[in-house]
Amino acid sequence: MINKAFLLATTTAAMLLSACSFKQPDPSKADNVTTSAKQQVKLAPPYATRSTRTFCDVIGWPKGKMPIAPAGFKVNLYADGLDNPRNIYLTANGDVLVSEANTEIKGIMKVGANIIGASASQDLGKSANKIILLRDINGDGIADVRSVFLSGLNHPYGMLVLKNWFYVANTDGLWRYPYHTGQTKITGKGTMILTLPAGGYNNHWTRNLRINSDSTKIYVSVGSGTNDAEKGMDIEIRRADILEIDPDGKHEHILASGLRNPAGIDVEPLTHVLFTAVNERDGLGDNLVPDYLTSVKEGGFYGWPYAYFGQHEDPDHVGERPDMVKKTITPDLALGSHTASLGLAFYTGKKFPAKYQGGAFIGQHGSWNSSKLVGYKVVFVPFVNGKPGGIIEDFLTGFIADAAKRKVYGRPVGIAVMPDGSILVADDTSNKIWRVSAL
Repeated sequence: MINKAFLLATTTAAMLLSACSFKQPDPSKADNVTTSAKQQVKLAPPYATRSTRTFCDVIGWPKGKMPIAPAGFKVNLYADGLDNPRNIYLTANGDVLVSEANTEIKGIMKVGANIIGASASQDLGKSANKIILLRDINGDGIADVRSVFLSGLNHPYGMLVLKNWFYVANTDGLWRYPYHTGQTKITGKGTMILTLPAGGYNNHWTRNLRINSDSTKIYVSVGSGTNDAEKGMDIEIRRADILEIDPDGKHEHILASGLRNPAGIDVEPLTHVLFTAVNERDGLGDNLVPDYLTSVKEGGFYGWPYAYFGQHEDPDHVGERPDMVKKTITPDLALGSHTASLGLAFYTGKKFPAKYQGGAFIGQHGSWNSSKLVGYKVVFVPFVNGKPGGIIEDFLTGFIADAAKRKVYGRPVGIAVMPDGSILVADDTSNKIWRVSAL
């Protein structure tokens, strides 16, 4: 389909920007307006702007330069010299586990029907495919101990400790290993307890994990294999879903579907309802489709690929499945189009001011399918009585060095809440983990 044939103007990685020509909408057509939670979302028509490719140039953080937090907070470097840290998990004794993996993009590569590019500074090379353990012994907010916790993995992302087991979600399957609290390295033999469809469009290789409130079920998020099902739905089986399984990997069922890339998942601490941050589709212009935060309903369908942000029919799937469009659930909160909202953690600490208690922090990895850089920050969503209850706020910014030149210092992804009430933010392309604490 023409509007999915993303074409680059060059075949070299040095050329970072290209655009596709799309049929422009009728200028007299009013924007769609959707009311979601306490937010009124105005959706532009598809192709109101052309789909562009504006890749960032990651230049790294100069000495002494750090992200910026609001007044009353302090930022410090928790760990440096990592190898593309994507996700963070906290064990019961406070050890920090960091999954190191990347998309192994070098220059320009083709994924499905689409061409993906990378700048020279994003020459990611071979994926580390390991988990690093970090430990702050003296309590100064800086990791003192670093060791390889587990290696030889296949694009690991989600991690989980349950009883005497450590779980890791590789892109092609869920594994568990014998584990005891305080262990600095996995030494026992692992077992794959659940196979998963491997790989995926762009960064959709990530598989995240969470446990329900009574530790009887594990949630597994699996992103789509394509941008917008351009290769058909046969390759999307058990994809764009959140799966639910028993701790031994049995009794799998699809908890919710139509979630294009639900990379961020976490359980809301008051109601114990699962929420997800979803990275939405590309190719419809600068202002479509907004990434979103939503509660996850049992058996719920959230639109992909037939509809987006409620019952707005996708222009590439017109008339295909009106029944699915009709049953599409409107998400709770729009997070901005192309922000790559991937990280999600509810604040369960007590050190931050009251308005942060129980709210959600979301890591926005940043855009490539927008004419201007969007995302590249951590945002905060206040919650009231277990639901989004206020305006989205910027929380950790300063990642963009020069917007006009597309230069960024780093890109935030995974987030974790520490036992001391601080939060950690994985900055994958700069190979750092930042710590934010209240003064």
